[in-house]
Amino acid sequence: MDRHQVALVPVADYEQGRVDEAVRAGLALLGGLGAFVRPEERILLKPNLLGKAAAEKAVTTHPAVFTAVVRALREAGCDQVSYGDSPATVSPASASGACGIAEAAEQLGVPLADFTTGSTVSFPEGKVSHSFHLCRAVQEADALISISKMKTHALERITGAVKNQYGCVLGLNKGAGHVSYPNSDVFADMLIDLNRCVKPRLYIMDGIVAMEGNGPSSGVPRPMRVLLFSADPVALDAVFAALVHLSPATIPTCVCGEKQGLGIMDLGRIGVVTPEGTLTVSEAVERYGCPDFDVFRGTLGKNALGRLAMLLPFLQARPQVLPERCVGCGVCERVCPVPGKAVHSGGGHKAVYDYRKCIHCFCCQELCPEKAIVVHRSPVMRLLERRATAPAQSSSRPR
Repeated sequence: MDRHQVALVPVADYEQGRVDEAVRAGLALLGGLGAFVRPEERILLKPNLLGKAAAEKAVTTHPAVFTAVVRALREAGCDQVSYGDSPATVSPASASGACGIAEAAEQLGVPLADFTTGSTVSFPEGKVSHSFHLCRAVQEADALISISKMKTHALERITGAVKNQYGCVLGLNKGAGHVSYPNSDVFADMLIDLNRCVKPRLYIMDGIVAMEGNGPSSGVPRPMRVLLFSADPVALDAVFAALVHLSPATIPTCVCGEKQGLGIMDLGRIGVVTPEGTLTVSEAVERYGCPDFDVFRGTLGKNALGRLAMLLPFLQARPQVLPERCVGCGVCERVCPVPGKAVHSGGGHKAVYDYRKCIHCFCCQELCPEKAIVVHRSPVMRLLERRATAPAQSSSRPR
């Protein structure tokens, strides 16, 4: 098996029989589960359980995909299977209960692992992070299988295979991570270190219904009708990017992942294996891609940023509250990782920002339960982004 191959299996919807068949097909294309795990191992499934949301909202991994992976593991003789994630604002039990994964797990006899306690694990070989406060379940597992969700993301543009492992970090320590790694590139380097630390054996992405727009929790469901599988999370995310007509070179986790040797983002070196045969990435995009997927496509060259350094605080993207939607629940203030808080809300008082403190991590936007926070980009910045990308527009498409 070529580690950098990405298996793509088309799936029309979440009907359980179809999803079961698709997961079996995807695993078979990569050599079967035996290429990744052994029956005697303790296997931890890491779905995306970002928050408390129903499955049809496309915020979390769908329970049909979770169920299909468990069934495949059982068919392979793997009986020591557990699951979990560490959401930022709710308990793992609450998040898994809301999306239907808890019910599916109970029926399958799969326990919720310990994602509420943890300890610091040293990782001296990290590029930017030399330790992580990992959940107990992650430390105790023999093998980790990541089951991510295909979604947009304000800070990293998309969230997929690489980003999913941030849920291995315990609770509020994730917020502290945004303070330590405050921009998209250094945050991506940290995520690559994290993946190198926890070493998932296999990455599966639920793209049957993805999320576009104001992701990763307040966007709009968008059918993409695919499941993706790979041992290489960078290649998997690169294919995701290509399917929505983004260049992987614009995805910080892809760029940093290739530089650190976690995987490859070069679309010319990635083979897409399907039940109908092997495709080039461009052929897969032609068959399964979505050119009008709502995702931020603008970029701004470093030289332009340098010239605008004095104005950057007024021009750069920032979270903005929609007063008509804000209910003053206080979630944004609770998840803000900045000492003294860059946003204040609660007790029915609508959110108010102090942009002098804001580090533009978009934790507030990511976790707002009312979809009341969006990413605002100034008209000047949008114009500069269009000018910066215009000469290379044709090369931004996967070839």
